[in-house]
Amino acid sequence: MYAVIQSGGKQYRVEQGQRLDVERLGDAEEVSLTPVLLVDGDSVLATPAQLSGASVTARVVGEGKGPKITGFTYKNKSNQRRRWGHRQRYATIEITDIKKG
Repeated sequence: MYAVIQSGGKQYRVEQGQRLDVERLGDAEEVSLTPVLLVDGDSVLATPAQLSGASVTARVVGEGKGPKITGFTYKNKSNQRRRWGHRQRYATIEITDIKKG
């Protein structure tokens, strides 16, 4: 059985026991995510009415940071320059349970 969940504007295919990095979830230790799609053998649950009782439970295992992204913008002949950087923070979660409902 697997599910497709949505977190941080992205969708992930998850199974029980799997670990993955998602965008930071705050200080919660246990998270309940609503699935977008649930597949159990031959049955596929995809509509909101079918997924009303379904849930995916995960626990936060750790936090990490992605790679540093740097950029530089300038405008010609006006001495306008700007250097910027970004480093995304992630939460590592482990899927503990997938309930069909």
